[in-house]
Amino acid sequence: MTNTAATPAEPKAVEDHNDTEPMKTSAIILLFVGLMIAMFMFSLNQTVLATALPTIVGELDGVDQMLWVSTAFMLASTIMMPIYGKVGDLFGRKPLFMFAICCFLLGSVFALIANDMSMLIFGRVLQGIGGGGMMILSQSIIASVVPARERGKYMGIMGSAFAVSSVAGPLIGGWLTEGPGWRWAFAINFPLGIIALIAAAIFLKVPKHHSGPRPKIDFAGMALVSIITSCIVLTSAWGGHDYEWGSWQINGLIVVGALALIAFIIVELKVSEPVIPMYLFKNRDFLLCTIAGLFIGVGMFGVLSYMPTYLQMVHGIDATVAGLMMVPMMGTMLISSTVVGFVVSRTGKYKKYPLVGVLLMASSMVLLSQLKADSAAWETIACLALLGLGLGLSMQTLVLVVQNAFPVAMVGTATASNNYFRQVGATLGMAFIGSVFTQRLLDNIKEGMTNLATSAPSHPMPKVSSSGLTPKIVSDMPEPLHSLIINSYNDALVPLYLWVAPLAVLGFLFLCFLPNTPLAKSLKSETAKRERVAVEDGPSDSLAVQTIRKESTDDGTDDSQRTRDSRPRPAH
Repeated sequence: MTNTAATPAEPKAVEDHNDTEPMKTSAIILLFVGLMIAMFMFSLNQTVLATALPTIVGELDGVDQMLWVSTAFMLASTIMMPIYGKVGDLFGRKPLFMFAICCFLLGSVFALIANDMSMLIFGRVLQGIGGGGMMILSQSIIASVVPARERGKYMGIMGSAFAVSSVAGPLIGGWLTEGPGWRWAFAINFPLGIIALIAAAIFLKVPKHHSGPRPKIDFAGMALVSIITSCIVLTSAWGGHDYEWGSWQINGLIVVGALALIAFIIVELKVSEPVIPMYLFKNRDFLLCTIAGLFIGVGMFGVLSYMPTYLQMVHGIDATVAGLMMVPMMGTMLISSTVVGFVVSRTGKYKKYPLVGVLLMASSMVLLSQLKADSAAWETIACLALLGLGLGLSMQTLVLVVQNAFPVAMVGTATASNNYFRQVGATLGMAFIGSVFTQRLLDNIKEGMTNLATSAPSHPMPKVSSSGLTPKIVSDMPEPLHSLIINSYNDALVPLYLWVAPLAVLGFLFLCFLPNTPLAKSLKSETAKRERVAVEDGPSDSLAVQTIRKESTDDGTDDSQRTRDSRPRPAH
């Protein structure tokens, strides 16, 4: 018999049964437009500074803090993702969605008026706090109104939003940097944010709430998630750069992070509404997709964050051209993500796409690591296009698989938890590659300057401020200083991609064990209770779970139609 005392309390979903009834296609499309604007704004700000970053850190004299412009944004959004997912499931997603947009716009104000790196990074933190909600809630909202079998095409288009914004971001950032100035990269958020707010207010319907006791928020779990994530990122960003590996600062972060992790697991097993429920990890679909997503995040953002800077410095091109060189990557990602989304919706089969995708990612990383300072432009473009193809085949498909594994009442928490780990990977990729890249770059320049001074003592070299380098300054440098700088950039960055490639291979190995769970043809609502109990009592592919899923997928009829006049039987 089931030990009910050890079973956590059932999720108190705020949406009532009406929230899972099918919406008209026209209403879904109008809602989807608003969600896409928010997704576009969030993803645009992950890439719009990529081409502007060399100029920004040069003007604000902060090359040594360059990695924090991107890492602060990613860290804040990562911490907030599981919080938004859980609170949205408990209290409703509309007010939370609108709050996230407002917070994002407030951060844009601080970044817009920043006169030093500290204020810029603070603005990016606020943007990340809002951006995490914009991303998670957009995916959760569409999952709450569209069945998994039909959701593939919507998720594919959402994936294409990342591709479009990733193309537009570097191009817009480059054009603004060379024209009115990089601060306009933050100013463009305001018209987009206002449109997104209006769309949310008009088209996003407020779900009805169940009567009953107010759900308890897991504040302890949220705080511990923040501590764990911060320790992970700070360790990877500071280790070997600001502090030596093995120093008391780094060891202290590792110890605090480990203790916080243990405390987090204990808390999540005891509270009634855990922010990241431990029972999620009993679901094989969730576990495998989450691990693979973490590896994908490391590779994707490790490339996106620093490749435009590399292109400008090494190839001597302006910011706009650097953005154009990223277009093939985003083009292949756009096409593959959209096509796969529609194919999965039509066939219901998905496993082979992420498998092929992560292998393509691994291949692209190996090829990128072989680039030289004098490599032809087409070689870099081909590597990036291959990476985009792999991302398009895998990224949004894995989110769809996770959402299919849980009912509507849990889809926000499951989506947020999955994205949280992917963003942890992304933040680790940005922080680790950024930290090692920056340190190697400074060391290379220092060593090169020393060698030049030794080889030509009668011709003293001009002083070079490594923290104030911009593409224009580098391009105007005389030889041999010019060659020294571009080779320092190349040797500091590209070998790091070979270190990342094995992670994609590990992702492939994990995904080989991904089961072919049928995609549901209708929304899971009242099956939540029975599936929740079944998941907690046994593996996700157990007979109990398969039976429940079969009831809602065999003929496309939601299980609530069969159980409207009867209560679910307790699990044994």
